[in-house]
Amino acid sequence: MRLARSWKQRAVAVFLTAVAGTLGAGITASPASAATCSDVDVVFARGSGELPGLGITGTPFVNSVKQGLTGKTVSSYAVNYAADIAQTSDGAGATDMTRHVRSVAASCPNTKFVLGGYSQGASVTDISIGIRTFLGSGETIPTELAPRVAAVVVFGNPLALFGQKITTASPLYGPKAKEFCNLGDPVCAGGFNVFAHLTYGFDGSTANGASFAVSKVRALG
Repeated sequence: MRLARSWKQRAVAVFLTAVAGTLGAGITASPASAATCSDVDVVFARGSGELPGLGITGTPFVNSVKQGLTGKTVSSYAVNYAADIAQTSDGAGATDMTRHVRSVAASCPNTKFVLGGYSQGASVTDISIGIRTFLGSGETIPTELAPRVAAVVVFGNPLALFGQKITTASPLYGPKAKEFCNLGDPVCAGGFNVFAHLTYGFDGSTANGASFAVSKVRALG
């Protein structure tokens, strides 16, 4: 089992190396909003090989969340981590995500959070919410802050290659999680369709994920 998982990890790394140029080309970094004590803070981790910012999936996701939460102030934070092709920065990304949530939570007692990630960024999110993975370890969000996390939405999560999902691996966050994995996606479905991994930002997935997040935020009041 350990050998099989190791093989899958290498396969993911090889695949991401092959598409890194595609991800990096033509992508404009989306700086995180600097709003203070917003009603909702969307924290998103980009995928491997993407330029710093929210990335090709995080940008449309955040935009859709903002559009859906009319009447509320919404800020966003792009997780600050290397997003390296070697898949060695997941733990550092999780630590940055966790520290950001802790910092904002301490300064803004009424702010709710939406967490998300794409590809390696989904692994960052997994680790931050306390799911053990084979792609690294890092600081996790304190249990007492879990009620303030309204939703967790990920796209192309490598966790699926190890037979897990957030919805079943995390009793704490599973009920408020939504996961998207396109058929044939090499990173989450073990397929061979590179395009399937690159289309979450414009195939309706981010819009659907945002609708889910909006509904969870609204449920918290």
